[in-house]
Amino acid sequence: MEPTSRRLRLLISYDGHPFRGWQSQADGRGVQDHLEAAFARLCGGERLPVHGSGRTDTGVHALGQVAHVDVPATRLAPEQWRAALNAHLVPKLRVLECRWARPGFHARFDAKGKVYRYRLWNGPVFPPLELGRAWHVPVRLDAALLREAAQILTGRHDFRAFSASRGRGQDPADTVRHLGRIGVTGKPGGLIALTFEGEGFLYKMVRLLTGSVVYCAQGKAPASWLSELLDPRNAPAKTSHAAPAEGLALVRVRY
Repeated sequence: MEPTSRRLRLLISYDGHPFRGWQSQADGRGVQDHLEAAFARLCGGERLPVHGSGRTDTGVHALGQVAHVDVPATRLAPEQWRAALNAHLVPKLRVLECRWARPGFHARFDAKGKVYRYRLWNGPVFPPLELGRAWHVPVRLDAALLREAAQILTGRHDFRAFSASRGRGQDPADTVRHLGRIGVTGKPGGLIALTFEGEGFLYKMVRLLTGSVVYCAQGKAPASWLSELLDPRNAPAKTSHAAPAEGLALVRVRY
C-alpha cells in the first residue's frame, strides 16, 4: 500500500520583529502558527503540525531555521510546496527550501548543533538601516577584553548562570552545554558580530552571554567574573546582563 503522507523538510527564514517567537501562541502570532495556517489553507483546513529544530524568542530572527511536517503524499512536489506556502505567508516569513526528508528525520531531535550570530553596532551614531538588526552600544569597547571574555566561555561548562527560567525547575545536569566557538569579527567603532557555535543552547543563553561579554569589554567587570559565574560552586549566582533580542539570529542548524 502506498503511504498516505510524506515528511517534508523545510528551511525557513524570518524577521523576528512581528512574531512572538517560533512557538505557537494563543493569539496566533508565533512563526509556527503562521506556517500551520498556510498548510491548512493548502490542505482543505486540515491541521498539519509543524515541528521546528527549537524555539527562537520574541524578536529573534532566523536565517536558517529547520522544520518538518507530514504532508499528503501525492499532493505537491517539494518545490511546489515552497511556492504555495510562500504565496500564503506574510513577507517577513519565507520558506527558502523544501525537500523530502529521510525516513525518521526529526528537525529537533536529530539536530547536532546550532550556530547563532549576534550583531552590535559600536559607534556613536546608529545607522538607520541597522534598526531592528543590531544592538546599539555607543560606549567604546575594548577589543582585547571582548576576545578574552569570549575565550573564557568556550568549552563544556555549566551555563546555569547564563540562562533564564521558563517557569519550570531545571535539573542542574540540564544546564551543562558544550560551546565550541565564539567568533568575534569587526572592530570597536563599527559593526561587531559574535558567532556562537554549540551543541545546544539554554533559554536566552546567547543573549545573556553577549550582554555579559559586552559588560566586560566596557571595563565594568574583569573577565575573571565570567569564570566565577561558570563555577558551579558559586550557584545560584547569575548574570542579569541580557542583550536585546533584535541583534540575534539563528544562522544554521547542524545535522
